[in-house]
Amino acid sequence: MLKDDIIDIVHGKIGFSRNEAVKVVELVFDTIKSKLTAGEDVNIVRFGRFRLRNKRERIGRNPKTGKEHTITTRRVLTFKASKKLKEIVNK
Repeated sequence: MLKDDIIDIVHGKIGFSRNEAVKVVELVFDTIKSKLTAGEDVNIVRFGRFRLRNKRERIGRNPKTGKEHTITTRRVLTFKASKKLKEIVNK
């Protein structure tokens, strides 16, 4: 599913104009991005939780050459589906 598909659904089901649907979808995604950038978790009830985790520096290995190198610290985004979403998907 693409963002345009979500916009089309909002446009069709809610009755917003296409431009209003674009603004609503963009606002939702921008809000999620800004909260994650600020280091906050985003919990959407009955859908799931987006969380940023810090990964520490570690030693990695190039599988082709076997040469070791350092993988720097970084933040990774994780998503955990809610129990309700898991139940719906598994029916």
